[in-house]
Amino acid sequence: MRVFNCDHCGHLVFFDSVQCLHCGSALAFLPDVLTIAALAPAPQDGADLWRRRGGRGGSDYSGRLYRMCRNHTEHQACNFAVPANDYAELCVSCRQTRVLPDLSEPANMGRWMQIEAAKRRLFYSLARLGLEPAPGRTGPVFEFLAEVPGGPPVLTGHHSGTITLNVAEADDDERARRRIALGEPYRTLIGHLRHESGHFYWDQLVRDGGRLEDFRQMFGDERQDYAAALEAHYAKGNDLGDWADHHVSAYATAHPWEDWAETWAHYLHMIDLLETSASYATEVTIPGIYGAQRSSAIDPFASPAPDFQSMVQHLVPLTLLLNSLTRSLGQPDAYPFALAGEVLAKLRFVHDVVREAARRPAPVAAPAPQPAPVPKQNVKKNSKTTSKDVR
Repeated sequence: MRVFNCDHCGHLVFFDSVQCLHCGSALAFLPDVLTIAALAPAPQDGADLWRRRGGRGGSDYSGRLYRMCRNHTEHQACNFAVPANDYAELCVSCRQTRVLPDLSEPANMGRWMQIEAAKRRLFYSLARLGLEPAPGRTGPVFEFLAEVPGGPPVLTGHHSGTITLNVAEADDDERARRRIALGEPYRTLIGHLRHESGHFYWDQLVRDGGRLEDFRQMFGDERQDYAAALEAHYAKGNDLGDWADHHVSAYATAHPWEDWAETWAHYLHMIDLLETSASYATEVTIPGIYGAQRSSAIDPFASPAPDFQSMVQHLVPLTLLLNSLTRSLGQPDAYPFALAGEVLAKLRFVHDVVREAARRPAPVAAPAPQPAPVPKQNVKKNSKTTSKDVR
């Protein structure tokens, strides 16, 4: 995630900031222009309206009008603003959440807030890639559910445009338990959401985008029995063979759909790392016996856009630095991946599909309005149903 500057005083601020610590301005993320902005109350223009301040004397001073997302005013759980001409109470990210856990349960409130924060980061990345918001295209909807005693298990998964997440994944201890039980070196909230968004965009960009044959040549035939494939995968335990030569993760070996979703998630990891690196103008020097190798930051959203190979060439030294820093702090590798040639080819395929989709004109039909989220329990969603947690 890139860093930002307060557009009133220029001080460094961040994607989730709600107030500038230098000038005291209220801050909000403006999804219509994909930036953090300083806002000032504008009661003269209407109740609960805010006006973009910008720099004093600048073009943005006394600018557009916004309202704060209802989840901000009621729960301090969102920092996205809503344009004044959009009469929805929730921002474009929060309104995608259709089902919530019981928020009267204090633990669920904290879990929900963490998950929404991760979902806003996903929204930003997809929007920067030109995938969301996309006029005329239907975006994913989300259901965040908590298990209740005596009720059925809640499986994290995707089904027909709906992404379901078990809110227990927001608990560090529970997430660590599942990471160890499933033999995963990496398991995070943003990783879950990126993975499940991969299933959503497979439907849109591969199945409905005329790329099925290309996909099958690269990832395999998705028509094989999905439930049986997952059962066979989990039956192997940690004895999964030499998967790293062909897949980005062990879980990617389970089925072509999961290979795609894991690769898609990794592509979003890569884009986010590169944008953050470029935001800080990072330069990495890798020492070597034949001389130092230097790498300068590459912004994946620069114009003209960098090619895939250039992005990978900077990603490698960047991840070496990142892992060295976390090891210095006694932490495990922040980037526990090694990208073999076949994995890079799959990442390039995702890259090409994303770039093609961003250039493609959107359909004319407007998306159906989404209902406001309502508490709901004991719902299990998974398009690729199995008795295991399929992420």
